[in-house]
Amino acid sequence: MTESIPAPGRTLTETDRTRHRRLREQGSLDRTELDAVLAAGFVCHLGVTVDGTVRVVPTVYGSDGTTLYFHGSVASRSLVSSPGAEVCVTVTHVDGLVLARSVFEHGVNYRSAMIYGVPRPVTDDEEKLAGLRCLTEQCAPGQWDYARRPHRKELAATALFALSLDEASVKIRTGAPDDGEGPDAALGLWAGVLPLRTTWGVPAPDPALGTDLPVPPHIAARANTPAS
Repeated sequence: MTESIPAPGRTLTETDRTRHRRLREQGSLDRTELDAVLAAGFVCHLGVTVDGTVRVVPTVYGSDGTTLYFHGSVASRSLVSSPGAEVCVTVTHVDGLVLARSVFEHGVNYRSAMIYGVPRPVTDDEEKLAGLRCLTEQCAPGQWDYARRPHRKELAATALFALSLDEASVKIRTGAPDDGEGPDAALGLWAGVLPLRTTWGVPAPDPALGTDLPVPPHIAARANTPAS
């Protein structure tokens, strides 16, 4: 297990909501680690109250280093009608199963972030384009300049929200099981880590393509490369 050390001048502000109370050694105040967790993915889970019911909604996001932009299709009605509503956004990457000698000591190697705050709807067309570009490029780098961009009517029909990264929490676990020097080490059982790796596959063309178009280089280059 590795404990992260905050980098000078790049620390997260600790609040009552972001204070690490359990497994504190896995917590980090290093802002660069928050950036790394967000940069490694493009799907988040948005915790929000919709019509009086708590929902956790998966959606795509993009981060520019200070702001998290996310689609709000399911939650948009609630967030627009309740402009002061608090949300919690989570991003998690699973890196492997930690298989110990006892079930009690089993665990997961992971990287995760939680961001708290009040999102604001993005209504300015210029910022909305910038936010959608951020989101698109996080999912598929190079696609914003390749595909047709949204026109005014499409922008008006798109719900996009911005959430500050000022209040965030990061946790990371790496390494082997923790019982290698305990009593269970004498059991003679195998213990270790089963890594989990996700990779992009070979691009599959749309059957509706009328001609034998080549796969764009920015997409083809991602085949068989790590996805996070």
